[in-house]
Amino acid sequence: MTHDSRLEAVEHFYDFHPISAQQILAAVASRGVSLQDITEEVLQHHDQDHYGGTAAVDRLMAEAVVIAHDVVLDVCSGMGGPARYLAWKTGCRVTGLDLTQSRVQGATELTQLAGLADRVRFVEGNALAMPFESASFTLAMGQEAYAHIPNKAQLVRECARVLRPGGRWVFSDILKREHLTDEDARQLFDGMRFSEIASVEDYTAWVQANGMRLVRVVDLSEEWTRILRERHAMYRSLEAQTVQRLGREHFERYDHAYEHFVGLYQLGILGGALIHAVRDQ
Repeated sequence: MTHDSRLEAVEHFYDFHPISAQQILAAVASRGVSLQDITEEVLQHHDQDHYGGTAAVDRLMAEAVVIAHDVVLDVCSGMGGPARYLAWKTGCRVTGLDLTQSRVQGATELTQLAGLADRVRFVEGNALAMPFESASFTLAMGQEAYAHIPNKAQLVRECARVLRPGGRWVFSDILKREHLTDEDARQLFDGMRFSEIASVEDYTAWVQANGMRLVRVVDLSEEWTRILRERHAMYRSLEAQTVQRLGREHFERYDHAYEHFVGLYQLGILGGALIHAVRDQ
């Protein structure tokens, strides 16, 4: 498949993902909160579609030392939970970039409801050709989304380009720890739309080749293995909603794909890390 066709497959995957603005708002409503009463304090319990919830954003925020004057880019921002939380907690301004129009629309709707549209915005675009001027941001971030991107070397080039001198790139990603067979790679793409799984060594080389230096790598593999088992159970708890919205076949296909994904973590083939790099002055 070409890079473009892989990206189109990712868009389609997230158009039919079990976590959506509709699902998030339904969860909020189940707590007896009306649309006009939605705040970030309420929303953050339902909109963190990444591993570890707000605690993981707090860890990223502490690693990056985020301050109110930061101009932040969230690369592959999804439903916008981390972007909103970051702006709410620190006062910084955040731009979220996402490939999928439905995610951008959903994130924008949730941000308006939370009263954060003055500090957080979302842009539809490709992380391999970002629609931003060079040296636009003091911090770039991301959480567990880069495995969908088919050309990681180009992603690193783009992140380095849009960072100001001295800017930080702090992100967590799904990584390979052992050899990944062609069959496992095929199943990861077919089921989860993971195009390219990198290693810590890959990222280290790409960072150094693009005028950045590696500051720290924090291994999260053991923690994520536990979290992924819990997330799989959570997705299964949404069976009735998913079947009603997307059909039985979609639910069962996604459930099988996620079971395979979690199994690779349990075998130690996949893992994850928080990676911190800085662009040279």
